[in-house]
Amino acid sequence: MSADLVRSAIASIDWRTGSLAGDSVRETVRTLAELKDVFRDPTATELPPDTVVYRVQRLDDRSGDEGALLWGTTVLEPGVVGDEYFMTHGHFHQKRERGEFYATVMGEGMLVLMDEQRNCWAEKMFPGSLHYVSGATAHRVVNTGEIPLRFVACWASDAGHDYSAIAQQGFGIRVVRRAGVPAVVRSDL
Repeated sequence: MSADLVRSAIASIDWRTGSLAGDSVRETVRTLAELKDVFRDPTATELPPDTVVYRVQRLDDRSGDEGALLWGTTVLEPGVVGDEYFMTHGHFHQKRERGEFYATVMGEGMLVLMDEQRNCWAEKMFPGSLHYVSGATAHRVVNTGEIPLRFVACWASDAGHDYSAIAQQGFGIRVVRRAGVPAVVRSDL
């Protein structure tokens, strides 16, 4: 086989942890200070503002092609602010017809979902669980366990993120710790 016909993979993944490696991998880190607006009472913690809540590793998108797919891994740390578990920012996609998949690698949590009519529900995340987030559905992940929650995601490169709809009205439900266990409650409670 001719060497010029064989190319290297764009990255590698450790399926035990979801960690990505390679020159095209980029990482974003979100701290408590950056997420203060997602918690009902951001002052209900003694953790420092630079506490890492989650990290996202993603393959750098160089294609720019409509219909291209992106791949990423999120590591959501365990923790609470008041009675709320650590969570991701949460968003709709700018292009509402673009869905995505989440697959849980390790840990336990909840995938919180909300449609544009503010109907809300949650799905349990556990090692091996696979979740489809349909278009026009806001989504956020909550770590309800004692170890980092790790999941991989695949989404359309042109989906975009619409954080403003969530910033204005929030999600209709929250995941809180009650008597030491997760409970899903309406946001107005």
